[in-house]
Amino acid sequence: MKGADFVDSTTNNRVMVIGVDYQPGGQSGYDPGSGVDPLSNGTVCLRDAALMQDLGLNTIRVYNVDPDLNHDQCASIFNEVGIYMIVDVNSPLGGESIDRSNPSGSYTASYLNRTFAVVEAFKGYPNTMAFFAGNEIINDVPTSKANPPYIRAVQRDLKNYIAKHSSRSIPVGYSAADVREVLQDTWAYLQCAIDGNDKDVSRSDFFGLNSYSWCGDQATFQSAGYDALVSMFSATTIPVFFSEYGCNTPSPRVFNEVQALYGPQMTTLSGGLVYEFTQETSNFGLINVNDNGTASLLVDYDNLQSQMSKLNVTLLQSSNASQTQAQPPACSSGVVSSSQFGANFTLPSTPSGAQDLINNGLSNPQQGKVVQVSSTQVPMSVYATNGSQIEGLAIKPLQGNQANTPNQAGTSGGSASNTPAPKHSGATGLASHMPGVFLVGLFSCIIVLVL
Repeated sequence: MKGADFVDSTTNNRVMVIGVDYQPGGQSGYDPGSGVDPLSNGTVCLRDAALMQDLGLNTIRVYNVDPDLNHDQCASIFNEVGIYMIVDVNSPLGGESIDRSNPSGSYTASYLNRTFAVVEAFKGYPNTMAFFAGNEIINDVPTSKANPPYIRAVQRDLKNYIAKHSSRSIPVGYSAADVREVLQDTWAYLQCAIDGNDKDVSRSDFFGLNSYSWCGDQATFQSAGYDALVSMFSATTIPVFFSEYGCNTPSPRVFNEVQALYGPQMTTLSGGLVYEFTQETSNFGLINVNDNGTASLLVDYDNLQSQMSKLNVTLLQSSNASQTQAQPPACSSGVVSSSQFGANFTLPSTPSGAQDLINNGLSNPQQGKVVQVSSTQVPMSVYATNGSQIEGLAIKPLQGNQANTPNQAGTSGGSASNTPAPKHSGATGLASHMPGVFLVGLFSCIIVLVL
């Protein structure tokens, strides 16, 4: 990343996030005792990577991972097809996130131990693009008072751990709720540099926004408030993107906001992640996983694919010089507009015991590594929206240090046969470190963040 843009250091092209939120089983399906999480089953990841490659996606966000499991197969499969991973370090279980109603009581050494374990599990994969340190810890005016310093404290601790125990720097940021009363102040608070020091490790490296304001084919850039977001983030000095988007009322979704999000009017955002890949109880899915282990594409998948196919990749890769050279403002109470927002830049000290973890590292953590992907053919049946079985579905490993893009030649598209569908149930990369520079490698493609 450079300033407000993600940038490929090999080509110097801008990198837009074109992705999907990936949490098979949903939040309620996260169970560390089960021995399963979204990135632990290589066969499932092979199927989903093939389908994502057809969509032209280059990024997934994974919310709840078990740092004690082996993720090598899944991470390597996504790496083979040019798809980055942004991983949340938290989970919905007690003690595994900052409790927005009790930030001081939940900011503990035990909690940080879990976040550092996630770093250990994923730091070795060259397509680990970034970590989310928090998700919607501020979600209304009351939680904007005491919680902001704890977000910066967790970011500080994570970055200090990464600096000591990772061979490369990995960006750390925050995913915000689209609550307009506190949104601008949250971004302003997290992007500024304490004491004007642009090497301030508590500062967010990027800012995600969970936004569902564009609903239906009658929505416009103005009615969805995208014009307000362009104005709000016009002075951003860090990349901003939708960490969730895709209103599902009305349904099915037509995804015409894709053209707006990646179009010429959207001068401040760096793309986004569609919520979500698999169908769960909230009805946001692109595919349905059937009881017998097969999968069926939903109309939302076809509609998203149609919209993605229209994107102008050359336009998306064009950088704005003023954005890549953006420098952060110094932190002060004046960076926020509301007197109710807790613009406190005296951060809580690292909890007792956690500094020892940062200094010395975790004891015998699970550490992931890229492995050879020996199979490219998807073994289970997948059915198109017309009920026909998709024949020949496979991943297509990318060559020449590529990230996946819409309309990429030679991706995994199979052809449909007339086999009836079942009933639905409810690479190797380079990475290095330079002073003041974060490098995230996918194959030999490196994304740079100049701090």
